[in-house]
Amino acid sequence: MSANQLVLLACLAVAAVLLFGLVNMMRGGSANLSQKLMRLRVLLQFVAIIVIMGVVWWRTA
Repeated sequence: MSANQLVLLACLAVAAVLLFGLVNMMRGGSANLSQKLMRLRVLLQFVAIIVIMGVVWWRTA
């Protein structure tokens, strides 16, 4: 898997969880599920930032 694909995968994972959480909130779904999804989004954002920074570091080394 190339670095570009890894960054794209991380960003798409964040976007998917964000959209799923927003749809759940808009439909009046479970508040507990929305909270869990938003926590998962924050975790995935952290992972995505680490991946992006790792790719930048790897390409400049």
